[in-house]
Amino acid sequence: MKPRRLVLSLILITILAFSLFSNFIFQNRTTPVEVAKFDTGDTAWMIMATALVLLMTPGLGFFYGGMVGKKNVISTMLQSFMAMVIVSILWVMIAYGLCFGPSIGGFIGNPIPNLFFNNVGITSAWSLAPTIPLLLFALFQVKFAIITPALITGAFAERIRFWPYLLFMVLFILFVYTPLAHSTWHPEGIFFKMGVLDFAGGTVVHMSAGWAALAGAMFLGKRKVQKTNPARITYVLLGTGLLWFGWFGFNAGSAMGANGLATQALGTTTVAAAAASMTWVFFDKILGHKLSAMGACIGAVVGLVAITPAAGFVSIAHAVTIGILSSLTSNIAVSKFPKGKIDDALDVFACHGVGGMSGMVLTGVFASKAINPAIVDQGLIFGETKLFLNQLTALVLVSLFAFAASYALFYITNKISRLRVSEDKEALGLDISQHGEYL
Repeated sequence: MKPRRLVLSLILITILAFSLFSNFIFQNRTTPVEVAKFDTGDTAWMIMATALVLLMTPGLGFFYGGMVGKKNVISTMLQSFMAMVIVSILWVMIAYGLCFGPSIGGFIGNPIPNLFFNNVGITSAWSLAPTIPLLLFALFQVKFAIITPALITGAFAERIRFWPYLLFMVLFILFVYTPLAHSTWHPEGIFFKMGVLDFAGGTVVHMSAGWAALAGAMFLGKRKVQKTNPARITYVLLGTGLLWFGWFGFNAGSAMGANGLATQALGTTTVAAAAASMTWVFFDKILGHKLSAMGACIGAVVGLVAITPAAGFVSIAHAVTIGILSSLTSNIAVSKFPKGKIDDALDVFACHGVGGMSGMVLTGVFASKAINPAIVDQGLIFGETKLFLNQLTALVLVSLFAFAASYALFYITNKISRLRVSEDKEALGLDISQHGEYL
């Protein structure tokens, strides 16, 4: 048996064995708990929000798939689809515990108590989401983990081998995503205790994906043909609609209940995306370009990215400001990005990385106790500086960590199995060369 087939067989057998005998393996570690009294309205909304966030990943598949050349549509969309498959299992096995298990130094969780969702059930709750079952909280959180590596794929589109991509995705979740999620969202996490505000994933999802995308584009090198006609702009429009729709679960769901804060997050998400899309196409027209469907879609996504860390902390009016400023920033970043030297195929860094950083900084400017009384420090516009400085500190630390760790993981993955396709397979297209399928 070839080494790869042997490894895959062993992985399947190991997962099957643990899933079959998990009750026996973990029976002595199970802690009896009292049945918590949950709010049915909150539970119903969070089930819906969880489904909405999952819908974002197929939406991203359409969004990216429509942008690449016709020979690479299936492969690009499948990269997003397989993130749902691989990360879901990895989350149950170990990644949930690394994110939300007992804190080890504020950097990472201890996964042992929650291996294979041990002690993750419907009779207890997460401390910051006391009105819904812990299992529902865990399932909501896995949707965030799923879309993060999928976002990265746009940077190295049309030139990566599929099996090494799956390996990189596993390593990224274990060594980049989980420490960032723990540091930011766990009550004992270092960023959480600093007072850093990230309502739904500006650092954890978008900045980490943006910096990993830049690392991947640099490591894999340029495509032989960088300028390709988008295969289906209608796919991009469809994907944007699905992303925008799913983003209501992403942001409003992060309120962890059917409450006023969820409503506020839904409102800020709506207007930030609209303002950013409007700004993108207006700015293009000011610069002498045509108003394009691609521009309108990219602008909307940038607005969604930027409002993510701020959604539950800022007013509706300030959400409009965030949408406008982030759209201008990312539009300029796209136009000024050194495309001749670094081939970020779908501008992931300029949109998600820069958009995420814009959102983190602007959260430090506009966060208000009038919107969310739970926050300790307000934004710069209200005359306070501590939050703003904390946001900048987190931005620098996350950027350095995400880029360096991701580049190292690309290097390690490439040593195990070559990441870049050969020139002839790149010319043939990944749909045929990697999957034997075509449109």
